[in-house]
Amino acid sequence: MAVPSPAPRPLLTPGQMGVDYETRVDFSRLRDYRLERAQAALEASECGAFLLFDFYNIRYTTSSWVGGALGDKMIRYALLTRGGEPHLWDFGSAVKHHQLYSPWLPQEHNHPGFLGFRGAVAPSAGLMVDAVTQIKGILTDLGLANAPVGIDIVEPPFLFEMQRQGFTVVDAQQHMLDAREIKSADEIMLMNQAAAMVDGVYTDIVEALKPGVRESEIVALAAKKLYEYGSDQVEAINAISGERCNPHPHNFTDRIIRPGDQAFFDIIHSFNGYRTCYYRTFNVGSATGAQRAAYSRAREWMDNAISAIKPGVGSDEIAGLFPTAESLGFDDELSAFGLQFCHGLGLGLHERPIISRLNSYREPVEIKTGMVFAVETYCPASDGYSAARIEEEVVITNDGPVVITKYPAQDLMVANAF
Repeated sequence: MAVPSPAPRPLLTPGQMGVDYETRVDFSRLRDYRLERAQAALEASECGAFLLFDFYNIRYTTSSWVGGALGDKMIRYALLTRGGEPHLWDFGSAVKHHQLYSPWLPQEHNHPGFLGFRGAVAPSAGLMVDAVTQIKGILTDLGLANAPVGIDIVEPPFLFEMQRQGFTVVDAQQHMLDAREIKSADEIMLMNQAAAMVDGVYTDIVEALKPGVRESEIVALAAKKLYEYGSDQVEAINAISGERCNPHPHNFTDRIIRPGDQAFFDIIHSFNGYRTCYYRTFNVGSATGAQRAAYSRAREWMDNAISAIKPGVGSDEIAGLFPTAESLGFDDELSAFGLQFCHGLGLGLHERPIISRLNSYREPVEIKTGMVFAVETYCPASDGYSAARIEEEVVITNDGPVVITKYPAQDLMVANAF
């Protein structure tokens, strides 16, 4: 009698602490993988160096992190050169901290940097001139001063100064997104851990979801629980209920939730930098036929899309399974964008692939093993104001998609039924 093949092992969701008795996230291996991917992308480009201001690209190449308050200030940057270790310019005393605790970055590659807080210090003060001059000196010493420099995002005055000092500036973001597209086992493990944290948060939300609670109170509850779990950034939590469900406003308010409301939530946070985007829809106390029908339809679209996802499939094939904008009551796909689509997840909330009717027919991409992305569906109810919203995160394996968002969502759940 033939011996049956063993069932595939599940994706790991180990504890978060480092231990000696179990294989968990190997951060040294994670750093090496990311830097090698970024270096390979640089080698495949026309550039001699990438100059990176995007917070996620900085973390990907340098494995450094400074709190989210500085994430949009355009003062931190990294320089990745062909065959060299990255240079990092950081904020004030963070440089000394990196020198003490981040030995994978050569000490002399940690530099203090400040460009002016997005114009709060005017470019005429000369900080950008000094910064570009320093970068030019490094590239000159490496024989790369005449090669194009790729930049991911940039303030206009900095770009103008690069050009004034003779640099040819090209786009690096496409190359870096290519590098970040395929996740390693360690990245997937971190994303699975991040999703497990949200699983637990939804248990608390369902217990708290009663008439009289405000959307903002649910947001506070979720943020508190996530930080207790060890989240390093609660980026956003959407809480939408009642008549706010349709059209979808993508935010939260102080609205008091009422009996019979349909309510959906999106929890976006990161653990060791790796993000979730994880919607669930519930009803409060009771549900109408129209609300149940909307949920069933959103679930059907979700299941159809997930069943089609496998390595080698084109993104246009998946996009074709989503309903049209017109069927949802919108004039065109641009107006409906974000309601029925897929988006890559990683250090950034929106990575590759982006799959929708808006873009995937124009430029389809191939689904590959190692991609991680979220699948989102939305269905307005026939009552004119309720709606259902579901989102699942999937890891693409050789055998197809593995869903890592585990809180039950096959059927509409009624919280605290009357």
